[in-house]
Amino acid sequence: MERMVKRKSKSQPTWTEVKAKLADFDRAALLGLIQSLYAAHKDNQTFLHARFGLAEDVLEPYKKTIDRWLWPDVFRRQDTSVSQAKRAISDYKKAVGDQEGLAELMVFYCERAAGFSSDIASDDEGYFNALVRMFEQALKIVNALSVEHRDNVLTRLNSVRVTSHKIGYGVGDDMDFLMSKYTGG
Repeated sequence: MERMVKRKSKSQPTWTEVKAKLADFDRAALLGLIQSLYAAHKDNQTFLHARFGLAEDVLEPYKKTIDRWLWPDVFRRQDTSVSQAKRAISDYKKAVGDQEGLAELMVFYCERAAGFSSDIASDDEGYFNALVRMFEQALKIVNALSVEHRDNVLTRLNSVRVTSHKIGYGVGDDMDFLMSKYTGG
């Protein structure tokens, strides 16, 4: 019979406690642990593939998640989820975090959210506010990109801005202001 280890009355273990346990692992034990984590959940696989550059298109699984949550299949009664879409960007940032990849995911987020809002009449103010915030975040990282990538990102964000004027609710106007603030144009 397996003995249960009684923990101190704490709400959750901390990274410090986990790190202390890992210090006792040898290489084989660490590899076994990582293999178990890999097998446990697709998100872990995506993280490791991205971290080690193993996927042909590292951004593809993150884009699929963004697309699913920002442009759901309304005929299947799927809902939107800004938090799930933003989580994909956050997960990518933790796994790889290069500026070009982050910019690509942020612009993709804006394109999908603006496209969905333009195609499907919606009045979800939280969704629109999240779109404008992501638009601003994308503009903020533009300066960290090479000139070639910067021009591409700005062209795509400008298309999002134009599309967003069809949405109403001041979304396009907010984007006009942000584009002017960050690019002078």
